[in-house]
Amino acid sequence: MSDEPELNLQFPDDPEPSGRRKNGPDGHHLATVSYEGRFWDVYVEFDDDPRRTDSFGGLLCFSPADASDGEAEPLRTATILIEPSYEEVLHKARKFESHHLVALLRSCLPEEAED
Repeated sequence: MSDEPELNLQFPDDPEPSGRRKNGPDGHHLATVSYEGRFWDVYVEFDDDPRRTDSFGGLLCFSPADASDGEAEPLRTATILIEPSYEEVLHKARKFESHHLVALLRSCLPEEAED
């Protein structure tokens, strides 16, 4: 048994240290974009993957800005940002331009049924 203190790698903004996500967004607000007459808030959320100890993974969460409570679940990408630090994930995410964010949002939306 070691006398060294236990290292706790939780972030202050991480309300769910077990890695389970709440329904709503719980990350850093990145931008608000407009698509097909609706505004979407875009958040960077962090993926808590215990297998990845030397890097941080980030994904984007799209939440309708005009949604009522419980109206719509936020849409999330897969983990698309993997960097050596928390700050570098945020820096990389801030490089996305509006058209990039809209394209990623479109990739998360369900396909419309053809008539």
